[in-house]
Amino acid sequence: MDDWSVHPAKHSCTNVRAFTLALLLALPFALALAVRAQSDKDQQAPAKPTGTAEVRIELTGADTKKPIADASVYLKFTQDGLLRDKPIELNLKTNQNGVARSPQIPKGRVLIQIVMPGWKTFGQYFEVDRDEQVIQINLERPTTRWF
Repeated sequence: MDDWSVHPAKHSCTNVRAFTLALLLALPFALALAVRAQSDKDQQAPAKPTGTAEVRIELTGADTKKPIADASVYLKFTQDGLLRDKPIELNLKTNQNGVARSPQIPKGRVLIQIVMPGWKTFGQYFEVDRDEQVIQINLERPTTRWF
């Protein structure tokens, strides 16, 4: 008679033990690979700037470079949260000298968008890495007018 028909439980128990042993031996190797992959990823990511900064936006227009007053200036950035980053948007206006000042914001990447009737809408990312940073923006007139 075949050994399988006499003691089928004995062979399946042996197979389970062998499989379990193989898993236990492979587990440290798999964990080491995962840790190494994470550390390589951490080394490639640039360090996030720390601290806060005040941003001063100086807005001028066209070839004359005259200040643009009462333009809407939007600052969009993320603020570190406990579980995830929190998106923040500030709405500012330029003064008579074409200047808008932000309160203290986290250093890092900031999206600045500017909307002013009669001018092309502006949007660009800037890296804020100094305690007081001046950003000069020159708006352009639209090429066509819609009536």
